Amino acid sequence: MKIKWLGVASFLMTTESGIRIILDPYKSGGPIKSAEYTGPADIVTVSHEHGDHNNTAVIQGNPVIVKSVNPVDVKGIKIYGVAAYHDEVQGKKRGRNTVFCFDIDGLHLCHCGDLGHMLNDEQIKQIGPVDILLTPVGGLWAIDAATAWELAQKLHAKIVIPMHFHDERCDFPVAGVDEFLKGKKNVQLVNSSEIEFKKGKLPAETQIIVLKPAL
Repeated sequence: MKIKWLGVASFLMTTESGIRIILDPYKSGGPIKSAEYTGPADIVTVSHEHGDHNNTAVIQGNPVIVKSVNPVDVKGIKIYGVAAYHDEVQGKKRGRNTVFCFDIDGLHLCHCGDLGHMLNDEQIKQIGPVDILLTPVGGLWAIDAATAWELAQKLHAKIVIPMHFHDERCDFPVAGVDEFLKGKKNVQLVNSSEIEFKKGKLPAETQIIVLKPAL
């Protein structure tokens, strides 16, 4: 499968059979300098109803929109959500957030959306060991670098792809990715927005992969 980082917390995942999944499509404007993804998709997931995560109207192709934590099977892609919050006070500041899990081409993926707190033991159990973790690292409105790394360890993630951090196309007042990379080994800076993964070809130790935003 291929994973392309579009920007902010949005990704395009393409399965080996060509099924396209968009995660948390954003609306451009203000601090978000990246263009909107207006291409086709078969499935779109929305972690929460904020404009930088729920811009489903611009996606072409009449996709299936998934917002619920309830397990679904769309075109052979198994998806389920784990209920969480956008802050550390059970949603009192910024509401709920769904952590979505996917089983694609023999790989187990987890997209954290705007997770605002460390997951508890029950939530960790619901997610299970993760092959690929897509996690915010910039702090402020979501978990920071230290919490993201702790989460990756608890989920036994083999690949960690950081998102929702400050860069030239996302001018949120959050930390850049360097804070997350500080002191880490096994870091790969990819000069591309897209990377391909295959079952049985993941690293034995946790690897951080930093992509460039596509839009």
